[in-house]
Amino acid sequence: MKNRDIGTEILEGLQEIQSFKKGNVKLKTTELSEPSEPRVIRAKMKLSQSAFAGLLGVSMRTLQDWEQGRRHPQGPAIALLRIAEQHPEVFSDLS
Repeated sequence: MKNRDIGTEILEGLQEIQSFKKGNVKLKTTELSEPSEPRVIRAKMKLSQSAFAGLLGVSMRTLQDWEQGRRHPQGPAIALLRIAEQHPEVFSDLS
């Protein structure tokens, strides 16, 4: 395992910020797409509501609220849904 030099990494980051502010470099940005509806993702994964809720770490009631449009996923739940949609194998490794 390689040891990291955190101090050097911080200094390099600060130098990159200064270069960006001067217009010398363009920072890399990534636009994340919104995940599909939870119902669609669950159907693609061929999971019951109970199993899908368990994998996401939410109650079945919460999942039902999402699927019926009474509530919408927020914060980390959106990230988990994005992962479930784009890399479902991650969840199959957990079960």
